[in-house]
Amino acid sequence: MSGIPLGVLDLVPVPSGSTAAQALRNTVDLARQAERFGYARYWFAEHHLNPGVAGASPAVVLALTASATSTIRIGSGAVQLGHRTALSTVEEFGLIDALHPGRLDLGLGRSGGRPAGPGAGPRPTTTPVVDGLTPGGLRIPPRFSFEGLLGSPRFQLQRQLLHQPGARPQDYGEQVDDILALLRGDYRSADGVEAHAVPGEGAEVQVWILGSSGGQSAGVAGRNGLRFTANYHVSPATVLEAAEGYRAAFQPSDHLDKPYVSVSADVVVAEDDATARELATGYGPWVRSIRTAEGAIPFPTPEQARAQAWTDADRALVADRVDTQFVGSPGRVADRLEQLREATAADELIVTTITHDHADRVRSYRLLAEEWQRR
Repeated sequence: MSGIPLGVLDLVPVPSGSTAAQALRNTVDLARQAERFGYARYWFAEHHLNPGVAGASPAVVLALTASATSTIRIGSGAVQLGHRTALSTVEEFGLIDALHPGRLDLGLGRSGGRPAGPGAGPRPTTTPVVDGLTPGGLRIPPRFSFEGLLGSPRFQLQRQLLHQPGARPQDYGEQVDDILALLRGDYRSADGVEAHAVPGEGAEVQVWILGSSGGQSAGVAGRNGLRFTANYHVSPATVLEAAEGYRAAFQPSDHLDKPYVSVSADVVVAEDDATARELATGYGPWVRSIRTAEGAIPFPTPEQARAQAWTDADRALVADRVDTQFVGSPGRVADRLEQLREATAADELIVTTITHDHADRVRSYRLLAEEWQRR
């Protein structure tokens, strides 16, 4: 679609029967292909203790991918600040920017074991939703509660392994302020002591905030005049309030003079609807493994997915994600993406695709890019 860029969000998925090493090779290949297909940016998510996802460190995967590409913007979607410091984040991205200046997006996430911030509850939106649909036909499902997942023993163990003993996350807004100050080179401690992150200071990076609601992340992005990504692929129920909350909080800055929103979506594209549905068969069991706190399983083949036991409770657990995955022919998926863009007034869209076979994933991105460019 003319004027609306498409980007890629890569979780570095590990298919069943494969390895993390092969997943990384697939990622480097897909980044090269995405550059050739005309995608605007290529981002990496951060996940831990997930057997089916190898993207544990966006900065490391970025460094590998930067050397294999030349023009596409690359970035994090997102670095999880709940178990990191501002300085380590700026220095890591400064190292990459030193060799690949002007191509980095530093996407920042609030999570990583951090307690819910202010404004975490539901927020009203101006877009009417009737029977789960916006006026343009975008599905907005019921809100999913993450309390069971965040309180699970596996998630608590993840927090324990990622945090230094006794460490407490810094307030998210303060942490983002520190990152911006270190990048600008005007950081001062509470006692007035200067600190200069080299590499990092003066790095040519775009700073983004990623959020799943209209709460603290949207407010921090707006207050600082930063770019914002609303996560339809993570929490489709709250995408409207996330985008609206950001715009309501936006203040012009040296970064932007008006709000700039990207919105994410899960998609699978094939030559026809039936083939796409077959390729997406493993998505439901994969999401179930995440939401039951098992950790993302290696992405199953369609045959393996159909062989798994499946209950009504399982279907209810993943319904919001399965019902909002865009699956089908290039035209059908592009139509759904246009609905998403219209409902959220997005300036960009970023898509994430997982299939068992790497060739199918590459083909999905190619077919979508070709269709999008025709519109």
